[in-house]
Amino acid sequence: MAYVTLDGKKYEKELLELAKAHTTGRGEGKISKEEAADLLQSASDGQGVTETELDTLKYIRANFEFTDAAASYFDAELTKL
Repeated sequence: MAYVTLDGKKYEKELLELAKAHTTGRGEGKISKEEAADLLQSASDGQGVTETELDTLKYIRANFEFTDAAASYFDAELTKL
């Protein structure tokens, strides 16, 4: 698993790249509900969500734009992790 350090904190590179891919190219530049579900699924691909993956999801939520529906869904799912 590859990591990237931003502002002295370690994040999962794969999740950040996935968020970038979801907000570039076609579409409105916001993460949709389907794409938010994809990010959550990717984070929980192993034996649960690691601390680094959780930190990465929180970073993505704070630094990427989400549609209203995606934001509500993502926030609700984050509280379950």
